Amino acid sequence: MEHVTEGSWESLPMRLHPRVLGALRELGFPYMTPVQSATIPLFMKNKDVAAEAVTGSGKTLAFVIPVLEILLRREEKLKKNQVGALIITPTRELAIQIDEVLAHFTKHFPQFGQTLWIGGRNPGEDVARFKEQGGNIIVATPGRLEDMFRRKAEGLDLASCVRSLDVLVLDEADRLLDMGFEASINTILEFLPKQRRTGLFSATQTQEVESLVRAGLRNPVRISVKEKGVAASSTQKTPSRLENYYMVCKADEKFNQLVHFLRNHKQEKHLVFFSTCACVEYYGKALEALVKGVQIMCIHGKMKHKRDKIFMGFRRLQRGILVCTDVMARGIDIPEVNWVLQYDPPSSASAFVHRCGRTARIGHGGSALVFLLPMEESYVSFLEINQKCPLQEMKLQKNTGDLLPKLKSMALADRAVFEKGMKAFVSYVQAYAKHECNLIFRIKDLDFASLARGFALLRMPKMPELRGRQFPDFVPADVNTDTIPFKDKVREKQRQKLLEQQRKEKRENEGRRKFIKNKAWSKQKAKKEKKKKMNEKRKREEGSDIEDEDMEELLNDTRLLKKFKKGKITEEEFEKGLFSSGKRTVPRADMEIPDSEEDC
Repeated sequence: MEHVTEGSWESLPMRLHPRVLGALRELGFPYMTPVQSATIPLFMKNKDVAAEAVTGSGKTLAFVIPVLEILLRREEKLKKNQVGALIITPTRELAIQIDEVLAHFTKHFPQFGQTLWIGGRNPGEDVARFKEQGGNIIVATPGRLEDMFRRKAEGLDLASCVRSLDVLVLDEADRLLDMGFEASINTILEFLPKQRRTGLFSATQTQEVESLVRAGLRNPVRISVKEKGVAASSTQKTPSRLENYYMVCKADEKFNQLVHFLRNHKQEKHLVFFSTCACVEYYGKALEALVKGVQIMCIHGKMKHKRDKIFMGFRRLQRGILVCTDVMARGIDIPEVNWVLQYDPPSSASAFVHRCGRTARIGHGGSALVFLLPMEESYVSFLEINQKCPLQEMKLQKNTGDLLPKLKSMALADRAVFEKGMKAFVSYVQAYAKHECNLIFRIKDLDFASLARGFALLRMPKMPELRGRQFPDFVPADVNTDTIPFKDKVREKQRQKLLEQQRKEKRENEGRRKFIKNKAWSKQKAKKEKKKKMNEKRKREEGSDIEDEDMEELLNDTRLLKKFKKGKITEEEFEKGLFSSGKRTVPRADMEIPDSEEDC
C-alpha cells in the first residue's frame, strides 16, 4: 500500500489523547490522509465544518476522532442517558460500519456508552436497551432516529437526553437528501440545541447539500480535498489509483460477458451492481448456478432482517461476489475489493462515482468496469466531462460461450426462476425510463427483443411500454408458461389449490351477468357532469336551437317511449303521459307513437 499522507497524528496542532493514538496504531493508521489533516484541527477548535472529499479518502476517522476529543474535553462528565454526540448516516450498512470503527476507540474509554439505532431491528428493544445502558454517542439512520424522538409514551424522552449534545455529524449528506430524508433531518434538527458543533461530510456538494449547510451549520468552514497530481488539476472525483474501464456489448451478450469475466477472476473479490432489487434476485440466482467454486451473496434495499448478516459475512470473505443495488454504493468500506462491476449503469452520474469508490480505497489499487449498450457509448464522454471520470475501453472477451439456453432451462424447470426473470425485465425497463441522463438512456431506442433474449425470457411480459408492439426478432418458447411448476413442492401445492379455486369460480359464474362494481359517488357525479358538458358542447357545435323547455319535454318523451317498449306501461298510459304536462295539446312532431307491439 502506498501512503496518502499529510504527516503523522502527532504533528497535529492540538495533541490527541494518548489512548486515541494507541487505538490508531492498533487499526494500522500511522499517518493522516489529507481530509483528516484538514478537518480534525478545525473541528477540535469548535468550528462547524462542511467537508467534501473523494470517496475512500478516510472521512470516517475525520469525524470520529474529533467527536471523542470534544467529549473528553467536556467540563461536566456525561451521565448515562445524556447524549453528547449524534452521527446520522443514510444506510444501515454504513451505520454498522461507523459503529464498528467507533467501538475500536470507545473500548479504551469505558466512560462513554455508544448505541446503534437502525432499521430492521425491534424499536422496543432499542428503547429498553437505551433506558438500561444509556448511550453518550448515538449512530443512527434518520428514519429510526426520528421514530425514537416520538417514543415518549414508552418512557424514552430523547428530546431531553439530547439537550447536552456537543457534536452532530451528518455523514454522506448528499445521499441523505437523495434518499428522501430531508423531512426527517429537519424534524431531528428542531430537537437539537443550537449551541453545538456540526460536521457535514460528503463526496459531492449538491444544491440540496448547500441548503442543508445554510440551515444546520453556523459560519461553517468549507473544506474541499482533491486528489493529488493529475486529479488535482481536473478535480477528479474518483481515487487516482482506480483503473476505470467500460465495455460495449449488445443486450443479449452482456450476461455471457459477465459470467466469463467472473469465471476468470474467481480468486478475487467483486461487487456486481444492478439497477433494481428484482434484477439482483434474478441474476444472483443465475450466477449461483453458473459460477461454481466461489461464494455468491445478494443484498438489496427490500431485504429486512438478512442485510446485516450478509454484509458482515461478505466483509470477512477473502474472495467472493456480492450482487447488489445502490444500497452498497455509498461510504461502505469492504476490505480488499478488487473489481466493481456495473452490469447496469446507475440512474445518476454521481452514483457512478460512488459505486467505483468501493475499491481503490485509502491508498489501495482497484479496478471498475461498466457494461454499456452500443447506443449508450456517449455516456463515457458524459462522465469524463460531468464527473471528471475518464474511462478506458476494455475489448469484448473471446470464447465466452452462450449461457442463455441454460438460464432458459432453469426457468422451464422452476417457476420461481421464470417469475423472477419477468419481474427483473419489467423493473429494468421501468428504471431505464427514469434515468437521469435521459438524452443518452432513451427508452424508445431500446432493442426490447435483444433485451428479452439477454434476460433469457420465455415470453414477453404484458406491460404498458410494450403494448401494441411486435417483436419479430424475439422467438417465445414453445411452451404454455402457466404449466411451469415451482420446484418448491409447498409453493406448487398452494399454486394448484389457487388455480382450482379460480376454475371453480369461473364455472359457477358462467351464464351469470357480469357484476360491475359501483364506482364512488363522487366519481359517478363527475362522470355525469362531464357527459352533460360534452352533450351541451356537441349541440352548440351542431347549431341546435332546442330550448330548455323543449329539451325537458324531449327527455320526458324518450323516457316514456322506453317504458312503453319494455311493456312497463300501456299505449293509453303512454299517450296520456305525453299530454300530462299541460303544455302540449298534440304529440311532438318528432315523436312517433308505435301502432303495434311489433313496432316496439
